[in-house]
Amino acid sequence: MSVDVKYTTQATANGGRDGRAQTQDGSLDVKLSTPKELGGAGGAGNNPEQLFAAGYAACFLGAMKFVGGQEKIAVPADTTVTAKVGIGPRSEGGFGITADLTISLPGLDKATAEKLVEKAHQVCPYSNATRGNVDVGLTVA
Repeated sequence: MSVDVKYTTQATANGGRDGRAQTQDGSLDVKLSTPKELGGAGGAGNNPEQLFAAGYAACFLGAMKFVGGQEKIAVPADTTVTAKVGIGPRSEGGFGITADLTISLPGLDKATAEKLVEKAHQVCPYSNATRGNVDVGLTVA
């Protein structure tokens, strides 16, 4: 499948999970640390799973706004998406991740909210990138 790219960004990491990562324009510069659960020291710093969770949550909310505009569904201003990302060994070898999104759409009836979430899951770039490779759960809170 081809993509008509409209925006490109670049980030560089050094030192792996216990290093730094920053975007080319310098707007994001994070210290990285490995969680204790993965054998690291933990402490100050973020890890790739946290960054993925933040990106997925923000992107999914953007997808809901896009779909809402197309479907004439007003997405409440206080809508939230919480992404829970897990990492661990895969039965096939190597490591894998899981993602669970909890979506809160205050004031929207459950049927409309679920329709919006399902359609957003079809257009969200993160959902499309993970489909068939990462188990993604969707819960409308």
